[in-house]
Amino acid sequence: MKIAKAIALIGVLAMGGILIYAFTTGNFSEEGSVLLSMPWGIVSLVDLYVGFILFSGWIVYREKSPVRSAVWIFFVMVLGFFTASLYTLIALMTSRGDWRRFWMGKRRWSGMAGSVTGEEAAYGRGREPADG
Repeated sequence: MKIAKAIALIGVLAMGGILIYAFTTGNFSEEGSVLLSMPWGIVSLVDLYVGFILFSGWIVYREKSPVRSAVWIFFVMVLGFFTASLYTLIALMTSRGDWRRFWMGKRRWSGMAGSVTGEEAAYGRGREPADG
């Protein structure tokens, strides 16, 4: 988990630095129009936002609060993988070394006898979902 924390921290620092650089020296409307005029610029943006949407799905899954999820997703869409790196770092720091807690967040299966998640209740413990 230490390596994952280091990678997430590097992501926060690298993206934070490059965002500051771009906001202070770049011209978003001018440079954005050039980017959108090139086929590979369009491909890059579609690829980027597909990644944002997939990452946002993980946020929605992990978080209990729709409002909290919406705030995180808004910042992912605006600040990109700076926010995703920060979210990942916070998830790693609060998971207390438990990968299941990291991936599943508040919706994780506790593994304790007598506690059943919604998915376990729907499909039965230890059984695959029936084909429907």
